[in-house]
Amino acid sequence: MFELLDDYQGLIFDMDGTLIDTMPAHLEAWHQTAAHFEFPFSNDWLHSLGGMPSYKIAAEVNAKYGLSLDPYEVSRFKMATFAAIEQHGEVIPCSVNVLEHYYSKKKLAVGTGSQRDSAIRLLTKAGLIEKLDAIVTATDVTNHKPHPETFLQAADQVGLKPDQCVVFEDTKLGMQAAHAAEMDCVMVEKGNLVFYPCVR
Repeated sequence: MFELLDDYQGLIFDMDGTLIDTMPAHLEAWHQTAAHFEFPFSNDWLHSLGGMPSYKIAAEVNAKYGLSLDPYEVSRFKMATFAAIEQHGEVIPCSVNVLEHYYSKKKLAVGTGSQRDSAIRLLTKAGLIEKLDAIVTATDVTNHKPHPETFLQAADQVGLKPDQCVVFEDTKLGMQAAHAAEMDCVMVEKGNLVFYPCVR
């Protein structure tokens, strides 16, 4: 994998499920949120929406189940529940090893669907924040994944063109965003890294 990655000048990492194994905590928070607001909880479906801000996921819940919940009220409850969970997950070795290998050798950025406060807190706790040249969060963009804005902004902030960067992701939504940005993508799949080039 390192030989393949040597060709890029910048590496852009998703955070949840890619650098830090936060997805179980996110899903537990959604489980509690579903119980509170009395909508069906679907673990697999909610996991597939990883990378989407919580208020947009709440809008998807409304659309899927024909509800009229206030997406921002649901989002606030979910984020508070997530923040209250004591263990947010360990770092994911396969991707963090890559980040550490290229630290000080290439531009390193995070492009996440999490809100800025949450992302800063988690990246700090994981000891990764000092190694990053840029952090783009859901708070910083208008159009969220699968739109490419998150990754395009990350590339711009480190002074690189899209084709000089490769994205690390763990969801199809994230890979769609990477490819829409005309960036190659490396997916975290069951603890391994799998390369999915962008078809240009």
